[in-house]
Parts: sequence; C-alpha cells; structure tokens
Amino acid sequence: MDKLKILVVDDEERMRKLVKDFLVKKDFEVIEAGDGDEALDVFFSTKDIALVILDLMMPKRDGISVCKEIRKESKVPIIMLTAKSEERDELLGFDTGADEYITKPFSPKILTARVDAILRRTNAIGNDGVIEVSGIKIDKQAHIVTIDGKVVELSFKEFELLTYFVENKGIALSREKILNNVWNYDYFGDARTIDTHVKKLRSKMGDKGDYIKTIWGMGYKFEA
Repeated sequence: MDKLKILVVDDEERMRKLVKDFLVKKDFEVIEAGDGDEALDVFFSTKDIALVILDLMMPKRDGISVCKEIRKESKVPIIMLTAKSEERDELLGFDTGADEYITKPFSPKILTARVDAILRRTNAIGNDGVIEVSGIKIDKQAHIVTIDGKVVELSFKEFELLTYFVENKGIALSREKILNNVWNYDYFGDARTIDTHVKKLRSKMGDKGDYIKTIWGMGYKFEA
C-alpha cells in the first residue's frame, strides 16, 4: 500500500525537518515547501496529497492566501500552524477553510496525533466508513442511515449534515464552518439554509433529533 503524502509548508527549514522526522517515523511520505508560492506549485503538481500542514506567516504568500487557493479546488484537510495566539487569527484560519489550528511552539507528538485523527475522520486511514453513536448508525460508503435499526430516508445534504455533526460530536460548530464543510467552500448563499436543513433533519430523526442542540447566535452542537 502506498504511503499517504503530507505537504509540510513552512519558511523555517528547522521546523520543516522537525515535523518531517516525526511524520516519517509514522510511515507518511512528506513533501516540503518553503513558501506560499512553492506550496501551491507543489500541491497542484502532485497527485493524491492527503493532508497539508501550513504555516500562517510566510514570505511571498501567507498561509491564509494559500489556504484560500487550495480551497477553490480541493477539500484536502489543512492544519494551520502559527506563532500567533489571538482568537481573531484562529477564527480567520477556520473561516478560510483550515480544519485544525495549532499554535507554536507545539509538541510534534501532538501534531502527529492530530494528523492521525484527521486522516481517520476523513477515511484516509483505518476507518471502515461506519459510524455508530446512541442508536444512530451511518454507513458512509453505502450512504445509509439507520436509527434504532430502522432506515431513515435522508436527502444527500441531510446525510452530509448529520455525518458532519456526528463526526464532530460535542464541538460547537458555527453556521459558517458548517457551510464550509457541508456545502463546500465556494458556497455564498444565506447561512440560514442550514437552519432549514437542520429542522428537516431533526424531524426525520424523531426523538434522536434532540441530539442536535441549537447554540443561539452561533450554530449547532451534536450531543448524544
């Protein structure tokens, strides 16, 4: 089986080597880029990159700009690295399409654990595509949902929405983040479309619909 490819983008060679060494030990193939322009060249010329680790502050083109360009074409998981710790920078990273946000300095072991978790979540490694929680069973490959053993007929977006909620159980999700992940990053419609889909989804789920909690002024959280 081919090794999964991870693109590590950082203008500090020492940082790239540190991250690479830990990932190679975990049997990943690591491709490096030293700035934003090189990152885009490498990403779009290399097939099957499974994940991108992207520094926020870089010369020529920063991580936010790189993330935006990648998101125009791909949903590849992106972990953003930054020396900044302000909340607004973290929110900007998520709004742009980053999946995780890690502030320097960080433990390489923590980073590799995050990489492993994201790749499992996106079915790149070690996942049979079936998720079960509190009587809800989601078969991602067959696109079938059963609740307490009974098949529930969901539209494509309702299925994607429920899957996203369950995979992020216990995490508060803004409407913008839900749009970015379920409706794709280039969706510019009204965020209230989520409320309509959630209402229909809750109705179809019966009592289990109560697991989708409303967070007023922000979005939703799945709690089973």
